[in-house]
Amino acid sequence: MAKIIIRVPATTTNLGSGVDSVGLALKLYFTVIVEEKTDEWKVNHALGNDIPTDEHNLIVQTILKVNPDIHPHQLTVISDVPIAHGLGSSTTAVVAGIKIANKLGDLGLTIDQQVDIGARIEGHPESVAAALLGNMVVSTFDGEKVTSAALPVPAISALMYIRPDGVSEVESRKKLPKKIDYPVAVHASSKENVFIALVAQGKWDQAVPMIESDQLHEPYRKELVPEIDQIRSTAHKLGIFGTYLSGAGPTVATLGDKPSLTQLRIDLEQQNLNGSLRLLQVDTEGATVRGE
Repeated sequence: MAKIIIRVPATTTNLGSGVDSVGLALKLYFTVIVEEKTDEWKVNHALGNDIPTDEHNLIVQTILKVNPDIHPHQLTVISDVPIAHGLGSSTTAVVAGIKIANKLGDLGLTIDQQVDIGARIEGHPESVAAALLGNMVVSTFDGEKVTSAALPVPAISALMYIRPDGVSEVESRKKLPKKIDYPVAVHASSKENVFIALVAQGKWDQAVPMIESDQLHEPYRKELVPEIDQIRSTAHKLGIFGTYLSGAGPTVATLGDKPSLTQLRIDLEQQNLNGSLRLLQVDTEGATVRGE
């Protein structure tokens, strides 16, 4: 059997108040090579001792949820996506598992069905939808099915500030309040609605500053990345308005054109922040499958 190569983009989510709803695919990839059949599942990777190398690996767990009859194979993982850093690392493994099960089991799953499966596994749709479809995707999930719409975005880039210490989604979600005041929720919702409408109209310059005023999750998770105010202030001095907490953290994203973000990276590098900076482009393809 020829090798099958699955490539899944990283994602940045929760743009503005689009919590569990808005995701953007990035050109940072999680690649899985499906190799020969084996007696037991084997997952080769260099992701650390905390990531299983057998049937307990999230990729394999996902494959078996989709189709428990898939015969074991050897898998090799090559990933540039940091684990537990708000860039969809768990999503990339889930999406890879769905794609592998679909291919090996000849299931013929549509993209919509793949998004539904991924959302059921993750409990929310935004990262899965963006990883599968590429571009920016707006989604809603009723517990069974996802309704989503992909929106093309201009030739923007994302400067990601990645803290070295990761954080689990469970830990991050504990930071969120049980309830939010009705007027706050209405205001946040209205601003996100306008953000999406402006993106749909191609008015990106007007849209992107609106993601800085989230009231649903960022105020409660900011302590995970204390540098966010410093990054935002530095960006504002350069006329860049589009900084937000990516996913559950602890990564901060700033959206803009490549020349402006290049200067922002230079300025931030001079401030000795406790983290790394990566300038990424938007992925427009979504997850891909190559090989026969």
